[in-house]
Amino acid sequence: MDLLIVFLFSYLSGSIPFGLILTKVFVKQDIRNIGSGNIGATNVLRTGNKFLAVTTLGLDVLKGYIPVIITTRFFPELIELSCLSAFLGHLFPIWLKFKGGKGVATYLGILFAINLNFGLVFIISWLITFSLSKFSSLSSLVASISIPIYLLILTQFDQVIFFTVMFVLIFFTHRENIKRLKNKEETKTKIY
Repeated sequence: MDLLIVFLFSYLSGSIPFGLILTKVFVKQDIRNIGSGNIGATNVLRTGNKFLAVTTLGLDVLKGYIPVIITTRFFPELIELSCLSAFLGHLFPIWLKFKGGKGVATYLGILFAINLNFGLVFIISWLITFSLSKFSSLSSLVASISIPIYLLILTQFDQVIFFTVMFVLIFFTHRENIKRLKNKEETKTKIY
């Protein structure tokens, strides 16, 4: 029963499409018809509304953070299930016929819920990569692989496999971006 509770609560939390909701309410547009069609903060930024993009980012982080924090409090032995369920909720939301976002902001929330240092390593890696490349997608990929590398350096091998799986999922969601990066067709992101 605990497994079902944690799965459903975490998945449903992760599946809330904040980017879609915010753009429909405030811009009167469907974010899926703008830019890349993605429901995440980077694509919301393409509407020209920076406030909505930042709000989407914050809410997407929280929908990963909150279920994992609650699971840590009440079902500590099921933390990994909660992390994966919230993440998969964002990638495959039931409300959008299982076509969701790329999971980066939700993953960041999950990292902060598990360990503050994980979240900081992710953000620092993302910022360094972005300052050098201006590619949000590349920054997300580098930041995602930085977590299992960080764990290997700390010799925390028990967690490496789980975070490698998370990286593989993020790699999968960025497969079109990777093709565009390879072909030098990826669009640079302006955040200021």
